[in-house]
Amino acid sequence: MSGPGALVAATCGHCGTRPACSRLILEVPVCPRCDLRFRRRPRTCPLCQQLKVLAFTGPDGRPACAACTGAKAVYACDRCGREDSPFGRLCGRCTLHERASALLAQPGGGVHPRLLPLFDALLAGRRPQTTLYWFTRSSGPDILRAMACGELEFSHQSLAAMAPGRTVTYLRDLLVAVGVLPPYDAELERLTPWLNELLVAMPTGQADVLHRFARWHVLRRLRQQEHAGISTHGAINAARGKIIAAAGLLRWLQEHDTSLSALTQTDLDTYRVERPGQAAAAGTFLSWARGDGLTSELTMATRPRPHPEVTLADADRWAQVELLLQDDTIGLPCRIAGLFVLLFGQPLSRVCRMRAGQIDATLPGDRVTVTFDTVPIELPAPLDALVGRHLEQPGHASYASRPDLWLFPGGIPGRPLTTENIRGQLVACGIHPGNARKAALFQLATQMPSAVLADVLGLHPQTANRWAALSAHDWGQYTAQRQAGQVVSATP
Repeated sequence: MSGPGALVAATCGHCGTRPACSRLILEVPVCPRCDLRFRRRPRTCPLCQQLKVLAFTGPDGRPACAACTGAKAVYACDRCGREDSPFGRLCGRCTLHERASALLAQPGGGVHPRLLPLFDALLAGRRPQTTLYWFTRSSGPDILRAMACGELEFSHQSLAAMAPGRTVTYLRDLLVAVGVLPPYDAELERLTPWLNELLVAMPTGQADVLHRFARWHVLRRLRQQEHAGISTHGAINAARGKIIAAAGLLRWLQEHDTSLSALTQTDLDTYRVERPGQAAAAGTFLSWARGDGLTSELTMATRPRPHPEVTLADADRWAQVELLLQDDTIGLPCRIAGLFVLLFGQPLSRVCRMRAGQIDATLPGDRVTVTFDTVPIELPAPLDALVGRHLEQPGHASYASRPDLWLFPGGIPGRPLTTENIRGQLVACGIHPGNARKAALFQLATQMPSAVLADVLGLHPQTANRWAALSAHDWGQYTAQRQAGQVVSATP
C-alpha cells in the first residue's frame, strides 16, 4: 500500500504533464493539479463506506482512504477529520463555523442572539465554500458585522436608508427569510411613496378620498395576499392601475365642476364614453365609494366577459407534453411546471408558488400525488418519476433555501422561482403557458363535471362552469345522478 510521499521529479502518472510532482497517489506520482483534483472529489470508500479522498491503495488493490490503508490522513481536517469539504488546514465547514462566529459576534463575545437564525442558516448551506467566497467578495458581511457590533439597527428602515443595490436587497431578503427581520415585499413597499407623490398633486378633498380607497381597500387587500404568500407582480400592477383609474375619475369630476357625491348615472355614462380605456378600471373604486356611502346607486356598464379562445390543438398539446417528459436538456423545474400547466390546467403563477408539502411521495407502491386544492391527484408515469427526482435534488443555491417550503425554491432567499423565469424557459421551448392552460382546461371540462373540475384543480365554480359551457358538455344531471348512486367518481 502506498500514499502521498516526498517530492518526486517525474511525469505525472495521471495527466502526463512534466512538472515537479509533489505526491504519490495510487502508486504513481502526480502533479499539484491532479493532487487538487483528487482532494476536491471525495468518493465513498469501499471498505468503510465513508466519503473520503481515495488516494491510497487498499489490501485488495482497490483505491481506499487513509484510515483503511494505515496511511497518514493528509487530506483530513485537523479539527473534525472530515475529507469531503477541503479548504486548507480545516475543512470548509469548520472554517465557515470559525469565520461566521467571528463575523456575527457581539461585543461581549458569542454570536449575537438576533443573528443566531442567520448563523444556523449559513452553516446549513450545502457548499460552505460558496458562503466563504461570499464573505470575501461581498459587502454584505460588513453590514452584518455592523449589526452584530450594535453599529446598525436591526430594522428595514436602517437597510432602506443605505444606497440601493443588489447587495442590500439580497441581504434584506436573507434576513427576512431566516426570521431576523419581519416579512416585507419590496415591490409592495414602493407603492406607499408612489401613492404619497400622487396624493400631493391632488386637491385636499380628492386626496383624502383617494387615500382612504388606496390605504383601506387596495393596499389592505395586497397585504392580506402577502401574508397568505400569494402576492404576485401582476396583482401589484393591477392594484396600481386601480388607484390610477380612481385618480383619473376624480380629476374628470373636477374638470366637469362636479363632485363624487353629486355624480349621476348620466355623468358616469358620459365618462365611460369619453374615457373608455379608464372606465372599466374605475369600477372597483365606484363599488368601494358606494359601499362607503360616498355615491348613490350607480351602475358602470361593462362588456360581457367573452368565452376564452382555445388556439392550441389537442394533438399539439400532447406533443408538448411528450417534449417535456422526454427532453433531459430542459431544466427539471421547467419541465414539471410546464406539465402541471399542460396536464392539469394550472396557472403558471400558482405552480411557481406551490409548496413542497403539496407533493406526497411517501405512499405505498412508490405512488406520488399532488394536491392543487383539496383533492390529491395521483401522478401518472413518468411524471411521478420526474417529480421524485426533483424532490431529491437540492434547491437553488441560496444561503437560506428551504426545500421543505417551496417546491421550486429560487435564488432570492425564502422565495420561489419567479413566474417570469419559468415562462421564459417554456416559451424558448415553443410552449406558451396561457395557450397550454386553455387547451388543457377545455379537454378536462369534457371529461368531468364542473363541480369536480373546481374541486380537483382549485378553480372558482364560475370559471369551471364557463369551461363546461365552452366544451358543450352537458353535466346538468350530474348532481342528481351522483345522489342516485349512478356516478361513483371522476378523476382527471
